[in-house]
Amino acid sequence: MFIPQFLLRKLPLYIIGAMVFIVLSTSFVTSFESKYRLSSSSLHHWLTEFSGEALVYVLGFENRYFSQALPEKSEPPSVSAVMLELATSIKPGDIRSLLGNELPGFAQFDSTIVVAGEGTDYTNIAHESPPPIEFLMDGKEADVQNVERLQDPGQTDDPGNPPPSAGKKVAYIYHSHSWESFIPHLKGVKNPDDAVHSKVNITMVGKKLGQELEKRGIGTVVDTTNMTDLLRKNNTDYKKSYPMARTLVQEAMAENNGMKLLFDLHRDSLGRAKTTREINGKSYAKILFVVGASNPNYEKNEQMARELHSLLEKKYPGLSRGVIKKNKQKGNGVYNQDLSSQAMLIEFGGVGNSFEELDRSAEAVADAIAEYYFKDAKQ
Repeated sequence: MFIPQFLLRKLPLYIIGAMVFIVLSTSFVTSFESKYRLSSSSLHHWLTEFSGEALVYVLGFENRYFSQALPEKSEPPSVSAVMLELATSIKPGDIRSLLGNELPGFAQFDSTIVVAGEGTDYTNIAHESPPPIEFLMDGKEADVQNVERLQDPGQTDDPGNPPPSAGKKVAYIYHSHSWESFIPHLKGVKNPDDAVHSKVNITMVGKKLGQELEKRGIGTVVDTTNMTDLLRKNNTDYKKSYPMARTLVQEAMAENNGMKLLFDLHRDSLGRAKTTREINGKSYAKILFVVGASNPNYEKNEQMARELHSLLEKKYPGLSRGVIKKNKQKGNGVYNQDLSSQAMLIEFGGVGNSFEELDRSAEAVADAIAEYYFKDAKQ
């Protein structure tokens, strides 16, 4: 084989150049902060941008046996469409990918559906609902109604069984948006944005869930901090509610060794028709699990959400609206779920649900959490 002399003379330069390129490339990549490096989660996120069918086609180029798994009517992906998506992140056929970064405020309504429950689609998934400015500034709120017959969820005539956790507190329930309330219990309120209250709010659902977890043997701490007061004292707005709540969670974890189950309870701003389910003749407030995709525990948190959804589907069909995930472009992106691999944000019902419905759902969710926890503890 004849090799020109000028190539032979330059070969050492090519080799040295290649070595320098490798060294510089390696140094460049490793100099990034850990959150920007290519990890299994970032690779997983990149791969999820493509359909499973498209990936099978790629594998089929190397091994035709993979192609046999494709449906008969399947067609290879368009090269131009794939290149467009890689270059611009615009997905042909998904208008959200084109307009999402251009429309102000659109991102807070945009999420990724991981598991779609019955009736769940992109028109009815959860989004942030800030309280009215008057409520944040001076605490102005509506009078309450239909609460006289409600038993304090923190009290029970049945003490239940002693916790198998031997008195240890392993679960923590808190409420980053503690002001979120429910129209059936607020006199004169019609606008969902006005469904806020300092006491009659989502914290009452948290108390009920904590009571039900204790009855099932899971030691639980329920925090009912008035987040509106906390934000007001720190002269900040509702966007800082998650960092404020983070401090509360960290303090609780420091005081209770082994506390891993973290639940941030919210209520959705959707109307009653989208957040109510009848099961065995009784009305329940539907449940939605939200995973923060911008944290190191993302995959484990998502797996937990999937399992809780499946457990609810087994015993209470249609109660769970499913699992969605949000990154920092679509919301907070973390929701303090980086503090534990068993942390979850749970949306309980919507503005039109009553505490009777919410309490039933709290019992159902407690069933699912208990089954998940004790199964995990045995492994």
